[in-house]
Amino acid sequence: MNSTNLNLMRSLRLTGMANYYEAVEKLPQHQQPTSDILLSQLLDAENLFRTQRKTNTAIHNAKFKYNASLNDVLCSESRNLSKESISKLADCSFIDRGENIIITGATGCGKSFLASALGYQACMHGKKVIYYSLPKLLSKIKLDKFDGSFTKEIDKLESKNLLILDDWGLAPLDTHSRLALLQIIEDRHQKYSTIITSQLPVSSWHQYINDNTIADAILDRLIHRAIRIDLKGESLRKTKK
Repeated sequence: MNSTNLNLMRSLRLTGMANYYEAVEKLPQHQQPTSDILLSQLLDAENLFRTQRKTNTAIHNAKFKYNASLNDVLCSESRNLSKESISKLADCSFIDRGENIIITGATGCGKSFLASALGYQACMHGKKVIYYSLPKLLSKIKLDKFDGSFTKEIDKLESKNLLILDDWGLAPLDTHSRLALLQIIEDRHQKYSTIITSQLPVSSWHQYINDNTIADAILDRLIHRAIRIDLKGESLRKTKK
């Protein structure tokens, strides 16, 4: 009977439940739970298994630059980053409010790592996340424009609760890139969150976009609902070395 139950669980793809049931069967008889307690534990085991599988899939699909968590983020006064400011972001409620995060600082100061850690935390909270280098994303979108999959790619970005755009300002924008960027930001405005990392200070973004009308539209949607983090200090790569 026990073997039949186990086989039935696996055939129904109740993997978490089956694994727990199998573990219980290996316990001495006097340590095994009663049937009513066992049922509750089996359901909890299946729920935990599915939650973990969903989280692992979300992390894999996000394609983060770094395997990072908020516990790994170095907080110090010299970096202009406190544990209090990080803890306020840890519940990911900024995503539910549709707020953006702008992380600026010199090269190597940990912008991408912090963005990855925040994205990882969002996955842990059941959010859909995608991570892109902005120059690579815009190059991909430009190619998609020619093969007809542009709309599909834009819809894919809009479906994510959190979009991370790394390396903002690293490569110049042409007209097509400006318009694509405007559409991405417009589609997400007040509905979803975007994290941007950049070596450029925010005061230089208008000049970077290099089109007054489009720059006004993009920055109005990005900056006014944004949490700003300006990282300081030497390159962490240099310090680590």
